Amino acid sequence: MTQLARPHAEAIALDIGTGSGYQAAVLSLLCRHVYSMEIVESLADAARERLARLGYTNVTVRVGDGYAGWEEHAPFDLIIVAAAPERIPQPLIDQLKPAGRLVIPVGKFSQDLIVVHKQPDGSVRRESVIPVAFVPMTGQAQR
Repeated sequence: MTQLARPHAEAIALDIGTGSGYQAAVLSLLCRHVYSMEIVESLADAARERLARLGYTNVTVRVGDGYAGWEEHAPFDLIIVAAAPERIPQPLIDQLKPAGRLVIPVGKFSQDLIVVHKQPDGSVRRESVIPVAFVPMTGQAQR
């Protein structure tokens, strides 16, 4: 997923589904700054503490519903999502920079890893990469 997102040294990244903080840590070594969202407060708190203790200074973790993204820090060069909604959330597409990439598992029972390429003119191209199995996205994605 990291490779598909094409991180670079000046990128601003959004990581949805912080979990342990592993993806945020990886991205922090490849990007200028990583904003990471986790819907489960205890996981977000633990990841925030862990990342700070390990010296990852360019990661900001917050509790929130990743379906809506993190508008106040958008637009993002890349967005990686670690939970599967049934459909790609429009707010995430809206928060991509032109030429940005969104990597996301999509589907209910059968899931595919999708890369959304935002074109310079704002149009999007979707590419199905591989079948996957992720936990379902909770929160607004379930409505």
